[in-house]
Amino acid sequence: MKEIKNCILLSTADWDAPYWTNKQHTTKHLAQRDIRVLYIESVGLRAPKLNSSIDLARIWRRLLRGLKGAHEVEKNIWILSPLVIPFKHHWTIIKKINRWWLNKSIQNFCKHKNFQNLNTILWTYHPYVLDYLNCKNYLSLVYHCVDDLSAVPGIDKDAFVTKEKELLTEANIVFTTSKKLYEKCSVINKNTYDFPNVVDWEHFSNSFNFLLDPYDLTNIERPRLVYAGVLTDLKVDFQLLIEVALEEPSWSIVLIGDEREGQINNQLSILREIKNVYFLGYKSYKELPRYLGRMDVGLLPSLINTYTDSMFPMKFYEYISCGLKVVSINLKFTETEDFLIPQFISVVKKEQFKDAIRHQLNIPKLTKTECSEFVRENTWERRLEKMLNLLKA
Repeated sequence: MKEIKNCILLSTADWDAPYWTNKQHTTKHLAQRDIRVLYIESVGLRAPKLNSSIDLARIWRRLLRGLKGAHEVEKNIWILSPLVIPFKHHWTIIKKINRWWLNKSIQNFCKHKNFQNLNTILWTYHPYVLDYLNCKNYLSLVYHCVDDLSAVPGIDKDAFVTKEKELLTEANIVFTTSKKLYEKCSVINKNTYDFPNVVDWEHFSNSFNFLLDPYDLTNIERPRLVYAGVLTDLKVDFQLLIEVALEEPSWSIVLIGDEREGQINNQLSILREIKNVYFLGYKSYKELPRYLGRMDVGLLPSLINTYTDSMFPMKFYEYISCGLKVVSINLKFTETEDFLIPQFISVVKKEQFKDAIRHQLNIPKLTKTECSEFVRENTWERRLEKMLNLLKA
């Protein structure tokens, strides 16, 4: 294979989304290897609702950003907000218009920045790349399958599954983040590799340097149990958190994150009324290690459903990198043969959740050395190195 000099990465999230995911981390670490990246923000996997102020605001924001064209945000990283028609993606005329406009935008950028197709790879997180680009014109096509997006509310499941099968047939290589996703993709594409989510060790291990509480933690008693992430009823079992909080009033449950947009959840309202539950709101990626390092146990109170069956939570290794013991509902990601569960991780059924927390609270806090030994190869640097070696091979 020719040397990889450039990457066009088609994401399902905006670059400055509040919570960083695989897309931003992959982009960042490709750029650090002197591979130039054009990061194309989400083309919209579901049709927006015209009666939703949130969706209308997003359309307006996308219009303003799209008119700016591609712009550089860091060395070797450019962001393009595609101006595509967000409705009726499956209509032939809409496909043609969107394909023409996105192609034109990408070609103008590539010409200006000397992105040559023969040393440029396509790295996509969704199958609709096939509607916009002629993938055969590029060095290689990578499908990074990190979620079962067909299970997300609002997405046309049948259309998505059909398009994904087409992508799996055409992709040169496929990377997945869970056993279930691997089983689905490898049936169609034999060149599929399972790489569960990993962690930015250098960033999160900084938590050991913070010895004082942030201002909004000073009045919260220990032990502190934390859940950090989007407060969404698609993934989080809020009823379980209610039960834990009411039955163990001496435990402080700290929730770091915003409620999912447009969500109306009565259980969250109940949680807000419980005295030992604390909502700290959104904390930036930069701030997270400072907060997580001042907690005692990291919680993964996940619901069991079609979406979470295919999930490997990024916060799993993030918790551990901050010295936290972990209590998680038994998701499928823990069932892989090479996933070893040490004493400081409890993977349990819902009815065992409180006892598992109690067990972890009786174990000493982890040292930085213990955390490093467990994380080992599960860093973005090592993960991307392995991916690129497979791609070059």
